[in-house]
Amino acid sequence: MKKFALVCGASGAIGKAICEKLAQDGWSLYLHYSSGTSKVAVLVDRLTHRFPEQEFLAVQANFHAAEGAEQLTSQIFSLQAVIFAHGHAYYGLLESTPAVEMEKLWRVHVQNPMRVTALVASKLRANDTSYILWIGSIWGEVGAAGETVYSAVKGAQHSFVKAYAQEAAYSGIRVNVIAPGFIETGMNSQLAKEERRAIIEDIPLQKLGQTSDVANMVSFYMSGQADYVTGQIIRVNGGWYI
Repeated sequence: MKKFALVCGASGAIGKAICEKLAQDGWSLYLHYSSGTSKVAVLVDRLTHRFPEQEFLAVQANFHAAEGAEQLTSQIFSLQAVIFAHGHAYYGLLESTPAVEMEKLWRVHVQNPMRVTALVASKLRANDTSYILWIGSIWGEVGAAGETVYSAVKGAQHSFVKAYAQEAAYSGIRVNVIAPGFIETGMNSQLAKEERRAIIEDIPLQKLGQTSDVANMVSFYMSGQADYVTGQIIRVNGGWYI
């Protein structure tokens, strides 16, 4: 029997790294994207060529829309794991953040993922053991000036996981958050050299994280070696916040 995982945000840097690592681990994948059609198509082709005995299916859904979860889950069949690695960022002071951006952040990071979880719960329960992993953020714990609403929705993710882990445990579903610190992605490439240097100096391990650091942690928590862990916030931040 093939084991299927849904990776939300497969067109992003972290989502792509997770897909590649899980494919190596033997997972068949639903690769969710919103607008990164070409990126996901290339990834599907590459994974299909490398792992011909597994299945890799592109599934499109817009999490900015209220019905995004229904749009996605109508394309999902057998399922043993869900990884929420998608995102939407907004930089600016709270007083200059438009209500429409607040609504987008809520729908993308909280409303639609929670609804997806509810809609696929019965599929996850069909397995003796299944997994839900959210890619949270260090800002969901400590907050970030200039990203107040983003910090708030990431904190909501963390709180949801703590609650739902208790609710789903009796069904064999393990629910955890992986909370990265500063990860090298294109989204962070706009930082000036001085800003990057200052961040690195603040991190005890004195280096920035890589997408593979997050992907490897996802792999471990879905490997069966951490099945006594649920409801936890797993920090992948080089000691930046302890």
